[in-house]
Amino acid sequence: MTEFVFRPHVAVIGGGPAGLAAAEILSERGCAVSVVEQMPTMGRKLLMAGRGGLNLTHSEDPAAFGARYGAATPMMQAALLAFGPADMVKWAEGLGQPCFTGSSGRVFPRAMKASPLLRAWLARLAARGVRLLTRHRWLGWDEAGRLRVSGPGGAACWRVDATVLAMGGASWARLGSDGAWGERLGGLGVDVTPFAPANCGFVTGWSPAFRARFAGTPLRGIGLALEGGPDVRGEAVVTDTGIEGGAVYALSAAIRERIAQTGRARLLIDLRPALDAAEIATRIARVRARESLSNTLRKALKLSPVAVALMREGGDGPPPRAPQALAARVKAVPVEVNAPAALDRAISVAGGIAWPALDAHFMIRALPGVFAAGEMLDWEAPTGGYLLQGCMATGRMAGEGAWAWLQDSRRERYPSAP
Repeated sequence: MTEFVFRPHVAVIGGGPAGLAAAEILSERGCAVSVVEQMPTMGRKLLMAGRGGLNLTHSEDPAAFGARYGAATPMMQAALLAFGPADMVKWAEGLGQPCFTGSSGRVFPRAMKASPLLRAWLARLAARGVRLLTRHRWLGWDEAGRLRVSGPGGAACWRVDATVLAMGGASWARLGSDGAWGERLGGLGVDVTPFAPANCGFVTGWSPAFRARFAGTPLRGIGLALEGGPDVRGEAVVTDTGIEGGAVYALSAAIRERIAQTGRARLLIDLRPALDAAEIATRIARVRARESLSNTLRKALKLSPVAVALMREGGDGPPPRAPQALAARVKAVPVEVNAPAALDRAISVAGGIAWPALDAHFMIRALPGVFAAGEMLDWEAPTGGYLLQGCMATGRMAGEGAWAWLQDSRRERYPSAP
């Protein structure tokens, strides 16, 4: 008796973390997997993310971790439970990359680079027979339902058993995430929420003198609040057009929503968050009254030149000189922003395939046998390890979903098969 062998062919469109994660799951299950990547190499955005130290995930407790995904938390929960932070560490160490947890709770590979991890990952996939096809572009489907792909050898139509789409969002198009798929899927009846920048900077009206002198200068150890909204501690950077940096990124969703509602958002920068206003006023009062504002702030609080200049730049007039009033300004320097920075420069995006368009296994309801993962889905999260964790978790979930769907399809097509 001939043994029944079922080895479906699955196409994974996109060679970033979500796509490679789906390919890993499917190749483990014995599928023939082809990863289609339009760029010359795989994982370009992952390599970019690792330039300053690859932040794999975060060590905070699961409930707090899951809440980082905001409105998408209920939909992301199953994927994050199936592949959480501890699983990410185990996975990386299985590729020969030991990890450590920093004082901030962020988790990194000891090599602090993405390239060794990516090389080991791609080698493992190749050893399992995964075809890694670079310089290939997905073109949709033909009338017979075959996958249309173009590559160096020309265009071709593939008959595949399932497809996982993991083409990223719409930021950093030069790395491969151009969002061009949105219009194509929308034309097929898939509900796609328009993209919006996330973890992004914002535009403000700096004076020419401030911009010329301080563009590119960091604001270290600050507190940042959205007026009437949340606040964080961290760092920011003055840019030529506005302000960006970790503290800004952490509030970017709330800032973006405020701008959408009112046309602007007022940020309040606390230049000395470790000191209360009373202590600041006391220190200012100790400085001789005839000192200039710059000398007073430098001697009393050790404010940097950019912080002193920001005191003059923000607000409705020059900084007050009375100690209590000046202390109040130090604790809440107002900066008005009126737009997010350009979408393509955002670290990540909000928007993408709307959750009602997907089933519980990330299959697109309008396209049976087609699954989606990563930044193609409508979720956002702050930096700090949550973005990569979300991409990996949804990629693996889509891979598991595709495998389960293939098993159901096999039983329908071959009722007598085991």
